[in-house]
This record gives sequence, structure tokens and C-alpha cells, in this order.
Amino acid sequence: MEKSHTNLAKIIHWGFIILYVYGILKQIDDLSQLEDTGLLIFEVIFASVFLLIVLIRYFYMSRFETFLGANEPVPVMHKFLAKTIHTSMYLCLILLPLTGLMIAGLFTQEIKDGPLIDVVVGLHGFSADLSYLLIAIHVVAALYSRIKGEGVWSSMVPLWKEKEPSNHEIIKKISFAEKEIFKKIEGIFSPKNK
Repeated sequence: MEKSHTNLAKIIHWGFIILYVYGILKQIDDLSQLEDTGLLIFEVIFASVFLLIVLIRYFYMSRFETFLGANEPVPVMHKFLAKTIHTSMYLCLILLPLTGLMIAGLFTQEIKDGPLIDVVVGLHGFSADLSYLLIAIHVVAALYSRIKGEGVWSSMVPLWKEKEPSNHEIIKKISFAEKEIFKKIEGIFSPKNK
């Protein structure tokens, strides 16, 4: 079983973060800024490249286990939760450029106000806000996994490598409680044996 992501996967993962942060920092403040044709063209090109990279990233990264590098079996419900977070992040990261392109398209058609553009701008803003939340959850979960010493962190992050699971008593108790919670949740959703 593989214990680490490929170098290409790591480059795609960490390189995309740079693109995402740049997208946040360069975002426009007001739709009227799109009156500048040069800026409008740049935004369309950026959104198109962003979308293409997100799709490449999704299809490439979906080849790998969610908990690649884990040194212990991962409960099914934990995998489900992690995959749900990852899928939701990708959905947001796809909606961001798609809605941005829709805004640009509406703007070029002189649809600069009204319910249609309001809905698209609202969806664009919602996707951005939700992506912040989901990425924060992802980062906190990665740090938590690193503290537990599960091995998942080391499969993607080149720093602060894990050597073995944590032997700290509090971490072991929390990890045990977490596994028990996931087992109980799995028991609720699993078909009962007759």
C-alpha cells in the first residue's frame, strides 16, 4: 500500500494553494470595475485557467485514498466525512470560476443589475465563503491528524514528519473516543444482521 502521495500530487496540491490565495487577493471589489475591458479579459482568462486546474486536480487526486499514509484502519464514517468535505471543497472551487464566468458573460451582455446577476453574484459569494470554511476544516483536520500521528500528514506535507502514532495519554484517549463515536455512528447506519 502506498504511504505517500506522488511528487506531482504534492505539487498540484501546494501549487493550487498559491493560485487560490492569489484569486482571493486580486478579487474585484465592485462589478463596475468590469467596465475596464482589460480587467474583464484578465478575469475571464484567470477564471478559465483556475477552472481547468481545479478539474485537473480533482481527476488526478481522486485516484488516491482519502487517508493515504494512515498507519491504522480508518473508520468508514470517518472516510465518508472526509470525502464529503473534499467533494464539497471541489464543488465550491468549481462554482467559483463558473459563476465568475457567468458574471462576466452577463456583464458583457449589459446585464449589470437585476435578479439574474444578483443570484449569480450571490452564488459566487456563497461559494467563496463556503470554500473558506471548508478549507479551514480541512487544515484543522490535517493538523489534528498530525498531532495524533496517523501518518496522513506525512503523505502530503514535506515538513514536521510523523514518525509514529502519538503516545501522549490525552491524545490516545481522544483518539479512542473518536473511534468509538465513529463506530456508534456506523452502527446506526449499518444494516442489522438478522
